[in-house]
Amino acid sequence: MGDYSLLNLGVSGEIGPESDRKRLREAYRLRREAALFEKDLPLPGHPCNGDENLYPNKIASYSKSLPHNQIGEVDLNAYNALIRALSTGDPEEFELIPLGGVTELKDPQAAYAYEMVGPDSHHLSIAPAPALSSAEIAGEMGELYWQALTRDVPFTDYDTNPLTIAAASDLSGFSDFRGLKAGGVVTPGTLFRGDTPGDLAGPYLSQFLWQDIPFGARTVSQQYLTTVAGVDYMTSYAEWLKIQNGAAPASQDVYDPVPRYIRDGRDVGEWVHKDFSCQGSLAACLILLGYGQEALSPSNPYLRSATQYSFATFGAPHILDFVARTARAALEAAWFQKWLVHRRLRPEAFGGLVQNLLTGAASYPISQELLNSQAVAEVFSKYGNYLLPQAFPEGSPTHPAYPSGHATYTGAGVTMLKAFFKESFIIPNPVVASADGLKLLPYSGPPLTVGGELNKLAANIALGRDFAGIHWRTDGIEGIKLGEAVAIGILQDYRNTYNEHFSGFTLTKFDGTTVII
Repeated sequence: MGDYSLLNLGVSGEIGPESDRKRLREAYRLRREAALFEKDLPLPGHPCNGDENLYPNKIASYSKSLPHNQIGEVDLNAYNALIRALSTGDPEEFELIPLGGVTELKDPQAAYAYEMVGPDSHHLSIAPAPALSSAEIAGEMGELYWQALTRDVPFTDYDTNPLTIAAASDLSGFSDFRGLKAGGVVTPGTLFRGDTPGDLAGPYLSQFLWQDIPFGARTVSQQYLTTVAGVDYMTSYAEWLKIQNGAAPASQDVYDPVPRYIRDGRDVGEWVHKDFSCQGSLAACLILLGYGQEALSPSNPYLRSATQYSFATFGAPHILDFVARTARAALEAAWFQKWLVHRRLRPEAFGGLVQNLLTGAASYPISQELLNSQAVAEVFSKYGNYLLPQAFPEGSPTHPAYPSGHATYTGAGVTMLKAFFKESFIIPNPVVASADGLKLLPYSGPPLTVGGELNKLAANIALGRDFAGIHWRTDGIEGIKLGEAVAIGILQDYRNTYNEHFSGFTLTKFDGTTVII
């Protein structure tokens, strides 16, 4: 112990309503009550679809980077080593997992991490993923084939382009396709859209992916480098199998040298290829802060003050911090579900199943709705096989599909923004990208609200991963809801930490219901 008698503490300058000891006790009480609140919540179940046990050859389970045989089925010794490591959580066991190539597994031990604020990752649950043999997964895969086929169709041309018209018609024929519909059918206007309030309003892309971003002393234009049209990857079986085994891709992205505003599925796919974890939510936050006080939530206590304005609490530093901090907690929640519960295969692996089934190399229980669809026929006509064309040379990242990490952390960030900003605020000067992505044009349709465009932002980012061929629709839907639960839990733990007269955070959830925290 140090000799505290040597410290010259001087005369205390502290003032305030609490003594040091009382402050210490109150801080302890708040932390303890938050911990007890989380501890006392009912423990959820973690149901899965049962496919891992149903198929001894693990055809429905994630196995990328492990060794596979010639028809792409995983080496069972390697798969069992993965399961052993995940079951024990022993860091040494992870070092014993046999890999098939040079590509490593992406951070499976994040599934065990603890958080000090908000819900523990193991205390949140999502629905089981659609089963391999289901009509629902057939509809999802049909959508993914069409997203690959229409990557280069500008969003502004969806109503007139023959490919998007055909996609809407074909997807309408799937018995359990759960994408957005109008009058019971998929239309070019509902094609590839999310299912939350606001997703159908206005242009396909959220204003928060087009409008300029105030960034300190400068303004950032949302023109991005994107990849050239018409270049897809893993369209040969040999390359597909190499990538499943963890080999480095033989090709690299080919970039258009001209920066463009996001105008099609390939562009949004490349945006979610290179973004960082809270980029979309952070950009939206900076744009919203640029709108001024009028865009703040009515619950902000400083809107009613005549002598003060917000800063460290309820101001820009507070909001920016919450948007950024929620991303890691959301990823931990997603990684628990990915590695320790579901282990869902990636769409590129499902494409290999379709290929080997339709060429007679294997027999798999895949719905005839998909096998007989126009989507599958169009892919074969263009590429000469039934693999799912990928937008990225490396295909998917090396962790299981369900849920989407992008969807989870964006769902969390968007939820934070809805808690701090006025959801009914009308977006000023809305825009839409030209078909070539070189300029922004004025949008003149019905008003677009902050809440609707934030919901759309989450859907755009989730579905952007689908456009790339690396995620399923349900990965995004469930990921967004999981992120929302993470953010709400963090807000609950902070609710009683403020001195201001504060009535609580109010926001509209992705299912349209209102919650007050």
